[in-house]
Parts: sequence; C-alpha cells; structure tokens
Amino acid sequence: MHMPEDSEGFRPSSIQSVLPGSLLLAGTSMLEPIFRRTVIYVIENNDGGTLGVVINRPTETPIAVGLPQWADLCKPSDVFYLGGPVKLEGALCLGVLKPGVSIEGADGVSRVSGRVVMIDVDADPAPFAAALESARIFVGYAGWTFGQLDGELARDDWMVFTSRPGDVLADPGTDLWGAVLRRQPMPWAMLATHPIDVDRN
Repeated sequence: MHMPEDSEGFRPSSIQSVLPGSLLLAGTSMLEPIFRRTVIYVIENNDGGTLGVVINRPTETPIAVGLPQWADLCKPSDVFYLGGPVKLEGALCLGVLKPGVSIEGADGVSRVSGRVVMIDVDADPAPFAAALESARIFVGYAGWTFGQLDGELARDDWMVFTSRPGDVLADPGTDLWGAVLRRQPMPWAMLATHPIDVDRN
C-alpha cells in the first residue's frame, strides 16, 4: 500500500515494513550509549542490507570547519550530525525539498522518500539552494548486513514508524525520540515518557 509522504504511524516490526524513509526508534531496552533513544532514518533496505543515519545526534563541530561550502545550505543547524558508527571518515547529506519542487534529472541528488533526498557532498551545493528547505550532513552511518536487522527487530531492539519530512530537519534541542512516539496511538505514545536513565522513575 502506498503511504503518503507526510503520513505517520507505527509499522509492524518486520523487515518487510522497513522502507526508505522509515524511522527506526531504539527500543527502551537498548542501553548502549551510541544507540540509546536514537532515531534512525532509513535510506536503503534491500538484499544488500540496510543503511540509515541517526538524525538526533548533533555534534559540536561546525560544518564551516570541514565543508564550508555547505554551511549556508544547512542553516539554521550548521553543525555535523553523528550518523552512526560506520565509516566515520565519510560524510552523507540529506536534504528536504520545498513542496512542489522536482529534482528529476538533476546531477548529484537522488530521492530517498517523499521530499527527502540524498545529495552528493562532493557536489556544488549552490544549484540546490533554491530547491531545498534545508539540509543536514552526517558523519558516519548505521548499517546492517542482510538479515542482521531481522534479528534485532525480533528482539524488539527497534520500533518501526513512518516519518515526516520535517523529522530530518528537527531542531537539535528537540527530543525527537519522544516526539515521534507522542504522535503515535496508544500504547506507543505512552513510551515517550520512558526515562532516559533506567535507574530513575
């Protein structure tokens, strides 16, 4: 079934439900600091595995330090984000198109889902400025080999939800993990109040 680009909601935790544009929210039992309360935006999921980026881990490193040509396009949040533990030497850019804008045939950009696109960070950002609401640059990514995510979903390590285009551009101060849960039906909305520190209640 086709899901509208701004649709939202819970998807049953199965690999078949993980589509480009899906959100993987860390389960409440996932306590590893690198993934606790993370929100991962899925870019690819196919026979080669699954690739996504953590979209709620801003760093303190300004984009102007490493990729100054992208600083203006990434405003108002002009820092790098920690996309995941894989290939920390690499960078990946996601942008959100303005409503009604088409990127068909443009070089250096490809659609992920709805208005969210992936842009080659080696490309000149100037041609994209008029088409994008904003962009985010991620250092590293989260990846799973074929079949690996199935096991983690079966253990309830992740909850699968549909995304909104604005999720990729959420303000760095937003509790995105909680915000995504709060817009779901019960009982998922109730999980938004789960404490960050499991020793507190």
